[in-house]
Amino acid sequence: MKFFRYGDPGLERPAVEISDKVYDLRPITEDINPEFLRSGGASLVSAALDAGELPPISVDGLRLGPPIVGSQAILCIGMNYAAHAAESGANPPEAPVLFLKHSGCIVGPNDNVVIPRGAKKTDWEVELAVVIGKEARYLSDPSKAKEHIAGYTISNDVSERAFQLEDSGGQWSKGKCAETFNPLGPYLVTPDDFHDPQSVDLRSWVNGEVRQNSNTRDMIFSVDYIIWHLSQYLVLRPGDIVNTGTPQGVALSGRFPYLQDGDVMTMEITGLGQQKQSLVAAH
Repeated sequence: MKFFRYGDPGLERPAVEISDKVYDLRPITEDINPEFLRSGGASLVSAALDAGELPPISVDGLRLGPPIVGSQAILCIGMNYAAHAAESGANPPEAPVLFLKHSGCIVGPNDNVVIPRGAKKTDWEVELAVVIGKEARYLSDPSKAKEHIAGYTISNDVSERAFQLEDSGGQWSKGKCAETFNPLGPYLVTPDDFHDPQSVDLRSWVNGEVRQNSNTRDMIFSVDYIIWHLSQYLVLRPGDIVNTGTPQGVALSGRFPYLQDGDVMTMEITGLGQQKQSLVAAH
């Protein structure tokens, strides 16, 4: 099933798409949030559908918000594709590289992205994102990770490379945490409808021109390994988002110009849909 949220910013309503039919989730939850995931959201939906408790709805033409609200953490894995590490001038990491984004970066999949004041090198990054559904701490091995995943979605880990690398002071957060720097969605797709996260295509375009075209087979560290690894250092909680890294083809490579006011980014992952954002300058 595909969870999503629709409506004006701050007023989104929860819905689910199953077999091309859309249902209102408000009879069973106020929103798609950590509490909903913690209580076994997909199971609740299945039971409610069987009981005829979810009315069908139409959302044609309405804005899509982020597919989850209330996430406390965005955990990001850097340089998780060998070719991207190479184009960044780095050797492939021997262990997952972790950095954090502010949860306030999250916007809807098709909302505008704001270029910060003083920005010189704003960049795109299509990524497979994992949403945690069950608390994970000290998992015994990577095979246990799947039990803790609520679903998958598309993340655009927008980055300002000058802030990240030149003004960083030694770490990346200044270039990662600007407002609107994490478009998310359109859907949160449950694992039963997204069977193999290690064999899906990722693509990005800028103004209709292809930038990234890769597959998660090229990941250095798999989704399961990342979740297991992170659980050895911190507690993953329902609603937490894990951005699993971006493939080659970003502006940092020197092969493409950085983003400017008026540019349009498009991100796509097979089975998860597509998102599109226009760039606007900060006022």
